[in-house]
Amino acid sequence: MTLSFRMKKFLLFFSLLLLNLNLGAQVKGKVTDSDGNPLSTVNIYIENSFIGTTTNDDGFFELALTRDQKGILVFKYLGFKTIKRDLTDERLPLNLDIVMQEERFSLDEVVVSTDDNPANRIIRMAIANRKNMLDKISTFKAKFYSRGLIRIKNAPEKILGRDLGDLGGGLDSTRSGIVYLSETISEISFEQPNNLYEKIKASKVSGDDSGFSFNTASDVNFNFYQNTIELGNQIVSPIADYAFSYYRYRLEGISYDENGNLINKISVIPRRENDRIFKGTIYIVEDQWSIYALELDITGEQAQIPPADVITLNQRFSFSDKDRIWVLISQNIDFSFSIFGVQGSGNFRAVYSNYNFPDSFKKGTFTKEILSFENAANKKDSLFWVMERPVPLTVEELTDYIKKDSIQILRKSKPYQDSIDTKGNKFKMGNLLTGYNHQNSYEDRYWSISGPLSKLSYNTVQGWKPGLRLNFRKNYDDFNRYFEMTHEADYGISDKKFRFNSRFVYKFNNISRPYLALSGGNALRQFNPDNPIEPNINSISSLFFEDNYMKLYERVFVNLAYSEEWFNGLRFFSNLSYEQRKPVYNNSKYRVIDENDDEYSSNNPVDESAFGISPFEKHSLVRLNLGTTITFGQTYMSYPDGKFNLSNPKYPRLQLRYRGGLGSTVSDYNYHMIMGRLFQSFDVGNKGYFQYNLKAGTFINGDDIAFMDYKHFNGNQTHVGTQINYTNVFNNLPYYERSTNSGFIEFHAEHDFRGFIMGKIPALNTLNFNLILGAHALATENSNPYYEFSIGLDNIGFKKIRVLRLDYVRSYQGGFKNDAIVFGLKFLDFID
Repeated sequence: MTLSFRMKKFLLFFSLLLLNLNLGAQVKGKVTDSDGNPLSTVNIYIENSFIGTTTNDDGFFELALTRDQKGILVFKYLGFKTIKRDLTDERLPLNLDIVMQEERFSLDEVVVSTDDNPANRIIRMAIANRKNMLDKISTFKAKFYSRGLIRIKNAPEKILGRDLGDLGGGLDSTRSGIVYLSETISEISFEQPNNLYEKIKASKVSGDDSGFSFNTASDVNFNFYQNTIELGNQIVSPIADYAFSYYRYRLEGISYDENGNLINKISVIPRRENDRIFKGTIYIVEDQWSIYALELDITGEQAQIPPADVITLNQRFSFSDKDRIWVLISQNIDFSFSIFGVQGSGNFRAVYSNYNFPDSFKKGTFTKEILSFENAANKKDSLFWVMERPVPLTVEELTDYIKKDSIQILRKSKPYQDSIDTKGNKFKMGNLLTGYNHQNSYEDRYWSISGPLSKLSYNTVQGWKPGLRLNFRKNYDDFNRYFEMTHEADYGISDKKFRFNSRFVYKFNNISRPYLALSGGNALRQFNPDNPIEPNINSISSLFFEDNYMKLYERVFVNLAYSEEWFNGLRFFSNLSYEQRKPVYNNSKYRVIDENDDEYSSNNPVDESAFGISPFEKHSLVRLNLGTTITFGQTYMSYPDGKFNLSNPKYPRLQLRYRGGLGSTVSDYNYHMIMGRLFQSFDVGNKGYFQYNLKAGTFINGDDIAFMDYKHFNGNQTHVGTQINYTNVFNNLPYYERSTNSGFIEFHAEHDFRGFIMGKIPALNTLNFNLILGAHALATENSNPYYEFSIGLDNIGFKKIRVLRLDYVRSYQGGFKNDAIVFGLKFLDFID
């Protein structure tokens, strides 16, 4: 690096630092305590208005004012005496350094009754006033500013065998640094009960001049006047209707604000360690019973966010004489995390200003679109941000912007990306076993080949089955157009047969997300197309217990599929295939443990003793699938590079489906089936999370169809659960026992209490397990209904690794049928 280049970098840094500290701020300065230590998150605002800002982590502030806005400038910080400065006769711009003195919260004026804890009286009044406070802020508009920062400390070179790199230039030589820094300026409109629309005016991501921040107002809309706050789980507010079941309270003292309001400082103390609750301090205004401020902590264990250590939430409110209302003016979320050897911390700061409270909004203000961006929102220059951001950057943040903005030009260049790829694409002998990945970053093109052992499994048709997977992907533009192709091949050592299939996919855009896919080849397939038996689970079940539950047939096929969202909330999907179906039989009896009294069953799912007999004739047919998914009440966020849909938990989702077999070489195998599915999941406040799944359908001309075209239900005979939840499986039902070619109704429901029950049981509440109840029912023609009931524990594990679940299942069909213990391995749901 030449001296002149270093000088240019220094001058650029210095000039931007001066720009950041001096331009665009009519009033600027630094706030410290009496010992000279900088105070962060000090609220600074014009009295009786919502024009204000906060100090940054270094104690600096900036506030742009017009002549009409000059008045009494208030400096407010919890634990310190409020300071006021009259700016009416001051000339702008103005440098104003402030030293704040600590304030003592006193109990001298509090009369403590032996009959009642004084803090309890205050909290009861705040709870009684909770709904009134929600009604007071029924509509508002405001300016919103958010800044998010995430740091990593001492990051390892690799995680689970994958190179971390320097995370976009964020890590220094000690493997530490800022890995995410982003800002958002937007205008928000709100209407009770939950209509929120956000228009993002400016967005900035460090190191990505074409990126868009995901810091939005809806993500940090934490309203403690609601009974619960969404933070990983539904966390109980300290002033919820049922708060006394979760918290104890202690009055720490009182003080008076600058307007003479008496402020009660109250400690919030959890009754039980692992409830979904906070710990900290809440400040309540006497007589008005509104929140003045709060400082609350929750652990990752309590919120059931495993990587998180502690999350701290701070809120500050301000009162306007004109509007006679207390509103949120600043919010800070600080957190620390650690997982897989990676440690870090972060902060998301939000500032609300320029409130106004219209009586109502004009028609059309609130639609299904809840967020959008102005044109060129991510193209604002440095001068704009210096003028508009209400909280000045710290030196650390400014350095990160300058560093990453300078290196992104280099890192986007072809020579640089080629040099990095050359290093990463180097072939090593170990890749012969583990697989190989190759990328061309400049062309945004990637391909990979799996190791021969990665697809290794065992079944009684093929015996040991090694396989390979070759994948290629080319990304095109900001709208996420891409082309992808996948080739898979495997060889059955026992049946001595090589099988190969390919899939080609093109995605047209990221708005309606249309997909066109062409696939074909030769493969073995489970009779149930939902593939209820995971290959590795089947391998263990077969090799160690002689339970070869996976039943297969051979399919030679070509398939064309198309899917697109036709309009908001309605997605259409279809596929048309030509298939040749052939029976296959057992070719292997290999086992690790040889049990003399146990033998493998046949490959016939209808009759386990029918060796060499197939449940269908060899045939070919055309298969057509048509369907739609309707998401009622679906909202969405409009990013310049895509549309991001959000389901509405208040409403269910509906799927309608037609499936038909046409032109079969066995005429009886032609059929039609129609099916509907209604499903939903939602929080039940502090009582947990409920979800259900209802399916019903019937066949037309289905009397003598091939067995793979029956309606099959996801059973489980391995006693191993592999899904996140059990709302699509009968855990004590043999895989093909209730398969039908006539009418059917299927229902699943599951309620996860998430600590509501277990958290109240002494000793057990320290384990932080979740109690789950499940109910399942199945009705088919000419058979008694089948029922399952289950009780289980989830979130089982050690410290941050909690991927296990344990259920007791009991089934009935015309009386008691069976019971079982199911061991849930939730991580398998994420493994391809």
